Amino acid sequence: MPKFLLKRWHGYHIIILFAVAFLFVSVLTWYQWQIGIIGFFILGVVAIYAVQARIYFERDLEKYILTLSYRVSKAGEDAVTKMPIGILLFNEERKIQWANPYVTSVITTDVIGKQIEEISEELRTLLDDGINSDTIKIGDLVFHVSIEADERLIYFLDVTEKEEVQERFEETQTVVAFILLDNYDEVTQGMEDQLRSRLVSQVTLTLNNWANEKQIFLRRTASDKFIAIMNVKALKEVEKNRFDILDQIREITGKEKVPITLSIGVGTGEDSSRELGLLAQSSLDLALGRGGDQVAIKRKNGKVTFYGGKSNALEKRTRVRARVISHALRDFVLESEQVFIMGHKNPDMDAIGASIGVQKIAEVNETEGYIVLDPNDINHDVQKLMEEVESHDDLWSKFITPAEALEQITSDTLLIVVDTHKPSLVIEEALLNKVERIIVLDHHRRGEEFIKDPVLVYMEPYASSTAELVTELLEYQPKKLKMDRLEATALLAGIIVDTKSFAVRTGARTFDAASFLRSNGADTALVQRLLKEDLDHYVKRAKLVESAEFYHDGLAIATANEEETYSQILIAQAADTLLTMKGIVASFVISKRKDGIISISARSLGEVNVQVIMEGMNGGGHLTNAATQLEGMTMNEAKEQLQHAIDDYLEGGKS
Repeated sequence: MPKFLLKRWHGYHIIILFAVAFLFVSVLTWYQWQIGIIGFFILGVVAIYAVQARIYFERDLEKYILTLSYRVSKAGEDAVTKMPIGILLFNEERKIQWANPYVTSVITTDVIGKQIEEISEELRTLLDDGINSDTIKIGDLVFHVSIEADERLIYFLDVTEKEEVQERFEETQTVVAFILLDNYDEVTQGMEDQLRSRLVSQVTLTLNNWANEKQIFLRRTASDKFIAIMNVKALKEVEKNRFDILDQIREITGKEKVPITLSIGVGTGEDSSRELGLLAQSSLDLALGRGGDQVAIKRKNGKVTFYGGKSNALEKRTRVRARVISHALRDFVLESEQVFIMGHKNPDMDAIGASIGVQKIAEVNETEGYIVLDPNDINHDVQKLMEEVESHDDLWSKFITPAEALEQITSDTLLIVVDTHKPSLVIEEALLNKVERIIVLDHHRRGEEFIKDPVLVYMEPYASSTAELVTELLEYQPKKLKMDRLEATALLAGIIVDTKSFAVRTGARTFDAASFLRSNGADTALVQRLLKEDLDHYVKRAKLVESAEFYHDGLAIATANEEETYSQILIAQAADTLLTMKGIVASFVISKRKDGIISISARSLGEVNVQVIMEGMNGGGHLTNAATQLEGMTMNEAKEQLQHAIDDYLEGGKS
């Protein structure tokens, strides 16, 4: 019996009470011995009762403790055998030594002597990785697993119902989508009413059938606009089919010889309907900025997923839009003290030519314009152009370094970014943060990364080059234009390089721009001299082309040796050269650069969307011209990753 417990009932306070009582009875006996005898008798009876009470208390307490111990032990046994929690013991070889009845009745029977991986491969992985807690699936049930590695003990808690409720909650979250018929107004303008009505009816019927099949609420809000409300489960279903509605609409309108396609912007992951609408509109803007005929899905975490983009971007600009943009650009230039023009890192002929063209716009409007260029980061292919510029004193004085630009910035400085819209690709990203007004002129399809809050954006993904866009802006400048021979030649060279001498991505407007430049002094002979390449450069490219091999029909992959390095421009040129070969509809060139990064350049004739393939490898570009860079892997690993991306694209029906 614990002494502290006995002291609570029979401690010194009881002894003191008896001592005091004995003292008082003794004094009373001195004066009245008869009463004292009675007092001693009563005191003796009380003492006997106290001793018996102690004996009974000890006996009852011991009995209670024994009963409680039995109940606790019994409860522990019942908990191990009857509670809905699995318990499993294993030895050093991960062979199961013991399991409670719950494991054998719910998870699997006859587990004794089996290896852990026979119960679940995920369990073996958790043990290998030293993970003490995780959720795994065994059969149709989901368990939260807790592992006591030191005791070689595993607990299983059935969380199937919780996971099902969580999954049901996530699947019923609201998703908003905006659907737009690309180029509807331009294509149907002047069309016969009967043909237009039939076309619209076919498109609407197809969309409604698709919506009914996928459990989507669809309503038309304008002649070319729809709004769709669905849940996450329906979104996953249409994602599984890679939004085949794009192909259906393209096929229907193609039969009528009318190039109408769909652009869809989807917003998901937000609780607020307003935020979902804003995400959907932002996604639609992104899909349209990339050329249309595709789906952009924006989630709350900022991740964007694209589907489609199979067809080439339709020519949607008008001369009115070019004139409006040109006048708006002129107004911004006139309001500025100075203009900085900046292209992308390692600028090519298009970026340099477009920069020179924009500088001419600033000059025409009597505003100081400067082209930001890093002399240590110049593309090999523009070296001859820069040598010509250096011999042209007036034009060369307009080139400044990024450091000089940062020093010269004022509150009235205008920054014009050409041939890119991604902050991470500009020559000097710090300029973006120091200049209040930024204008973006680009011909690439819009990506997820974009310069923040530009005051004016002129992005036309169907255009051949930024030089073409800038040439049109020059045409519509109100003041009379007089171009120098080198300025016009630089712009023409940018167009020729990006169109592969007017062979790809060339429209009627491209020839109009080239004609304008030729009439303003562009020298085609000088262009040819600027584009000449060295013999050793040609031999290196031929060596890359020689390594090409076919992967699927019409797809060629060239892979450089692990030890060899090539410049980015040479890799791109090798891809262009491969595309001119018979039987090749898309080419991919993989090579290591001098900085150790593996670069992949992709080209196609339009049948294969290389942009989608490269985006699958965290790259980007155009439908016919794209690239990506990879780090931390070997050439063979890069090739395998490319092959997986191609397979994924082909399995998706080239959509």
